[in-house]
Amino acid sequence: MDDEVQQSEYEVGTGMLCVFGRQMKLFRERAGMDRAKFGSLTGYSASTIASFEQGRRIPPPKFIDRADEVLGGGGVLSASKEEVARAQYPAFFRDAARLEAEAVELHVYANQAVPGLLQTEEYARAIFMMMRPPMDDELIEQRVSARLARQEILGGRAAPLASFVIDEAVLRRPIGGWGVLRGQLEHVLLTGERRNIEIQVMPLDREENAGMAGPFTLIETREGRRIAYVEVQNVSRLQTERDRVRALEAKYGIIRAQALTPRESLAYVEKLLGEP
Repeated sequence: MDDEVQQSEYEVGTGMLCVFGRQMKLFRERAGMDRAKFGSLTGYSASTIASFEQGRRIPPPKFIDRADEVLGGGGVLSASKEEVARAQYPAFFRDAARLEAEAVELHVYANQAVPGLLQTEEYARAIFMMMRPPMDDELIEQRVSARLARQEILGGRAAPLASFVIDEAVLRRPIGGWGVLRGQLEHVLLTGERRNIEIQVMPLDREENAGMAGPFTLIETREGRRIAYVEVQNVSRLQTERDRVRALEAKYGIIRAQALTPRESLAYVEKLLGEP
């Protein structure tokens, strides 16, 4: 749902991150601290503090709260946490990420890669390392962290009801190597055992597959809004027109009917794990 992104679409070093960084630097200088001293009080190196101030790295929420406390920000820095957190996603995906976090239901069809919400750290890193043009190491690590942070919505009391239909080809493609794929399959298996999550496999030998047009995600929010998200070749779109969303909902229902059942699917993933 979110893997086809070029580095130019990221905004690290611009926008909100730079505004926050300059603001934090002003507070630091007003407090009479150099970067080394500030870093020692917040648990980061002087070089990392410089990256935060220059908008080259995304500061985590705990750091922002600690920085506000150490620098006497009076809540000004902490008030920026939500906007700074949104900056960890590429610009085109931010609205989708916000809606995803508010979802009571999520339904995902994937035929290119394991859905981001189910990816292991190693698999996600391998995905980002394959991007062209290449992304620098620091940006890759930021995107990996952001992807793993998204997965928190699948746990806890307010976790949405979620379903995933994954093409068998995705589960056989050794992204990052066979060891990474094996770890990814084990993670899919464990995640599929949660009561709020259903995972289905679309076998390669199916003669009918209504999902040939590509991956998509269906989102239902707490307010009852139904939205579809589609992304192909660096072009993404949130669909809110009811007829278009309804058409994708109907398509997803057909796809689920054509795929293996959740129980059959978990057994199939186990079978894949047992293959040499």
